[in-house]
Amino acid sequence: MTIEEVDPTSEPARTCLAAYYAELAARFTAGFDVALSCDPEAAAMVRPRGVFLLAVADGMPVGCVGLKGSGGPLAEIKRLWIAPAARGIGLARRLMQAAETAARDLGIRTLRLDTNSALPEALALYRRSGWVEIDRFNDDPYPDHFFEKAL
Repeated sequence: MTIEEVDPTSEPARTCLAAYYAELAARFTAGFDVALSCDPEAAAMVRPRGVFLLAVADGMPVGCVGLKGSGGPLAEIKRLWIAPAARGIGLARRLMQAAETAARDLGIRTLRLDTNSALPEALALYRRSGWVEIDRFNDDPYPDHFFEKAL
């Protein structure tokens, strides 16, 4: 399994994101519509502002995470997703570590993220990984938990 930096508009990235959005729609009580979410622009997830990372196994994308930056010392983790068949082997942790490494390389000193309580495995991962819960920092209608991590 490899973790690769890719264009967030590439076919493999779009495949992962489509699966992620479909899973959110199924797991959130009220469904999920990406048009209502604070969906990051692709330019915010490519160097020098951020990155988009793809986990690949046997040539197939099995996970992703975006680092959405603005060119300053604060950035946001977006769209962490792991294919159901690849869960339970530490891949989400590896993707998050790779995103943190990329953030440090870009001079980012603080990361934020938001998530929904319908994703208890995400909440557990963030809490185990040193993320601290903070007050709401955006007006996205879907998240109900907000985290920050100093790098």
